[in-house]
Amino acid sequence: QLQLVESGGGLVQPGGSLRLSCTASGFTLDDYAIAWFRQAPGKEREGVSTINSSGVSILYRDAVKGRFTISRDNAKNTVYLQMNNLKFEDTAVYYCAAPGVGGWGSRVPPLSEDEYEIWGQGTQVTVSA
Repeated sequence: QLQLVESGGGLVQPGGSLRLSCTASGFTLDDYAIAWFRQAPGKEREGVSTINSSGVSILYRDAVKGRFTISRDNAKNTVYLQMNNLKFEDTAVYYCAAPGVGGWGSRVPPLSEDEYEIWGQGTQVTVSA
């Protein structure tokens, strides 16, 4: 069974940092692009960042550029999302996702959730004073 498991969420004050992890089980991430999405209460899920299988092609939504960093350690079968200078509006459930088959090679993976078939259960990030 192909699964993704997110961890690292929690409660943090504005300006604080968290590092989310996305670990695969049942398959190896080496050949898969990975995307992070988030869904805030009462809002639609939105793409946050993507990384291709080799880690050289990366995309961020404008709202997190300069604050979030996506990376991967294929030896650990894990993708990370380092979140710095967190803001109230970053509060959401964060999900990682993988496409059904591999990815887009060296191209930047898209931020559209329709392109992804394997999803984790999500981890809650709450930014509050």
